[in-house]
Amino acid sequence: MKIAFFGTPRLAQIVLEKLIDSPYKPQLVITAPDARIARGQKNLQSPAKETAVKNSIDVLEPKNFNSFDAKFDLAILIAYGKILPQKILQIPRFGFINIHPSLLPKYRGPTPVQTAILEGEEKTGVSIILLDKEVDHGPVLAQKEVEIEDNDNHLSLNERLAAAGTEVLLEILPDYIEGKLKPVPQDHKKATFTKHIAKIDGEIDQQNPPDKKTVDRMIRAYHPWPGVWIRLRQDFGGQAKLIKFLPNGLIQPEGKRKITIKEFKNGYPKAFQKISALFE
Repeated sequence: MKIAFFGTPRLAQIVLEKLIDSPYKPQLVITAPDARIARGQKNLQSPAKETAVKNSIDVLEPKNFNSFDAKFDLAILIAYGKILPQKILQIPRFGFINIHPSLLPKYRGPTPVQTAILEGEEKTGVSIILLDKEVDHGPVLAQKEVEIEDNDNHLSLNERLAAAGTEVLLEILPDYIEGKLKPVPQDHKKATFTKHIAKIDGEIDQQNPPDKKTVDRMIRAYHPWPGVWIRLRQDFGGQAKLIKFLPNGLIQPEGKRKITIKEFKNGYPKAFQKISALFE
């Protein structure tokens, strides 16, 4: 059986790494094209492509699917980054299996992990679904809850959700392939949706600053991108400086090393007065 894997970022890479070490190693990886970075430097490969190349797996990077003609029996997709047209969904005889990092129908869309942290959820999870033409809409094959720890950020929660999703996927694949597992439709009336995150979402509004709890959630949800920051002029020679807020109680003034909140307070007392309400 030929298996194709669709995925792009670190979340997908984690799943791909575990599939490679299983009886369901993909023979083909479809991922986003290399990203162009600074002039004179090499293009940046997606994490999923890095793993595929390292393991001598064929890679496709279609900009669109107009001339896509690859054939495969089963597709596994996680965080691919594009909505697939119906003609692609119809290629594999066993369909497209999607690992989605939320307990669907809650938190459909592009940012379920960040949104769960921002909303202060105590738990989230993974859903194994069959893809259909609508976003995160297909019937559920399996789900697993995952606790959100107090110090979880986007990266750490991503890692645990990817591991949990792969574990569940490998458990159910034999029964699914043999036709013993019946998909269960989602309750679409209970669906909630997440939005795309922009760089500006990480900026602290000095005129209307969030409370301490919200700041903590933002720092954890937006790490490492887009990050959380504020621009201050105090204690910086009249120049506006970007102050980054990092997980684990760290702050990084523009052009300086990472320091603790206490160190920032001692080193930049006037600037700290402007942000003290965010932490005290």
